[in-house]
Amino acid sequence: MMAMIIEPRKRKRGVRREVITCGPMDERDRMRLEYLNSKIWEDDTTCVNMLRLNRDKFFRFCNLFRDRGLLQDTIHVCVEQQVAMFLNTVGHDLKDILVGTNFDRFGETVSLYFNKVLHAVGELRGELIRPPSLDTPSKIAGNPRWDPYFKDCIGAIGGTHLRASVSKDIEHTFCGRKSYPTQNVMAAVDFDLRFTYVLAGWEGTARDALVLRDALERENGIRVPQDKFYLVDAGHGAKPGFLSPFHGVRCHLNERGSNSVQNEKELFNFRHSSLHITVERAFGALKRRFKILDDATPFFPFPTQVDIVLACCIIHNWVIQDGGDEFITEDSNLPSYNHATTYVGKANEHAKMVNFRQGIADQMWADRQNININ
Repeated sequence: MMAMIIEPRKRKRGVRREVITCGPMDERDRMRLEYLNSKIWEDDTTCVNMLRLNRDKFFRFCNLFRDRGLLQDTIHVCVEQQVAMFLNTVGHDLKDILVGTNFDRFGETVSLYFNKVLHAVGELRGELIRPPSLDTPSKIAGNPRWDPYFKDCIGAIGGTHLRASVSKDIEHTFCGRKSYPTQNVMAAVDFDLRFTYVLAGWEGTARDALVLRDALERENGIRVPQDKFYLVDAGHGAKPGFLSPFHGVRCHLNERGSNSVQNEKELFNFRHSSLHITVERAFGALKRRFKILDDATPFFPFPTQVDIVLACCIIHNWVIQDGGDEFITEDSNLPSYNHATTYVGKANEHAKMVNFRQGIADQMWADRQNININ
């Protein structure tokens, strides 16, 4: 039997293959903007659900980038769409392909503008993450629970562990407090819930005291003005400029009634905790707004994961500078934790701050006893 030989059909010279063309880009752009106007920017509820900001704050945020020259409108993607894609990503922990579906864009386009907006937000760091005021915080001034005992306190320092994605060869150094890799993020927060310093990127195995030491040693690190101090947890220990609770003493009690404080150390820890929980509220608001930080497995390179943490803190500060925010929970709605049981081991403490702490505790207890007598 003779084999059949099939030759490829030769293309006639001078005849071009028909090209499949797309619709006019201006029409596609019009449809994209129409979608945003009807599905996202139609009302505040939808805008917050999609972008984690209401319409007024969103458009003012976009104008900030445009006015500073940090972002520019392109032929087919305006600044509002660039920022919206970024916020949709970090607000809901969505991958490029899903955000692209939401905004009728290719995943590559989403990735391109995500990095542009991430860089633009980072440029606002010096303006929006600033050292705290040296005046007595309004939350403390005139409040007999904390004034005059904490009148020189300028904020609270705490940390949180955020899930990290790193290469297998270094993964073990990031598996510390959690069974999965995390980065240890340290932040200082004032009593208006603004982040005044953020240090991200440390391995999950790093102890809190080590991260704080690094923050102090950096050229642009955290600084404590003379005669001022931050509240810290037991893991940091009492050091000049940093006031921790008494180790091994209960914190979450009541001043009166059932489960009330029994001595000066318990009273100090109770009031210290009621102020220090400010940093927990700030981290809580951050994670509620940006689901990419809320126990999600990151899909970005680790350096980008670190930059995202900082960017989220910058946006948080920008949002709350005008007042309240729907993502902030009141003190009473936060879960309690006990400094005496959440930290294993005892940090080295400086004698000066130990004596300072004891003096505050003694004064608190004496004032409380006088009130009870009178």
